Amino acid sequence: MSLSADDIEALFTRPDGSFLCARWGRPIAPVIFGLADESLPIFRAAIRAVAAHAGVPMAETDPEMGSNFMLFFTRDWSDLAGVPDLQALTGQPDLPARLAEAGADQYRLFRFDADGGIRACLTFLDMSGPLADAHPGQLAETLAVRAMLTFARDVTPSPDLAALIRAAYAPVLPASATDPSHALRLSARLIAASGNPA
Repeated sequence: MSLSADDIEALFTRPDGSFLCARWGRPIAPVIFGLADESLPIFRAAIRAVAAHAGVPMAETDPEMGSNFMLFFTRDWSDLAGVPDLQALTGQPDLPARLAEAGADQYRLFRFDADGGIRACLTFLDMSGPLADAHPGQLAETLAVRAMLTFARDVTPSPDLAALIRAAYAPVLPASATDPSHALRLSARLIAASGNPA
């Protein structure tokens, strides 16, 4: 186990210095837009596997939103202009233009329940740039992992990260934490799970 408490804190500390570690508080009901039919099973399987690892149940539909984990694959950010009620869905005005101007290849947005747990995750990807050559299986796993917790930076799947996700979903921990000391609790659970002395 190589993630220290400081490492964990950094994973959830946003550019403005605030800390947020939140997990899903409801079953995940995914839907994928803009992906070729032959690739859909790969992404669905990755989402199921990562959710099962975290102990998050899957559902066909969310009672409030229909789908609460949405992935949008585009060839150009302007394609998002065709998404009905995009601004209402994201709460972000002029999102396609802003993503294009920033030169982004992906964008992730979380919505939260009253207790701070994740209510929804919207992920947008522009497949015309660096992501065009991504391996479908690796990309699918990466997107699923990044949606499990409110990571403040892009993360890459690894055994350490898998252990951290399991720790964050422990029932004794809160669905959401904004105090950096939460990283110490996560670190303690990782140490206990690894069997190594503190």
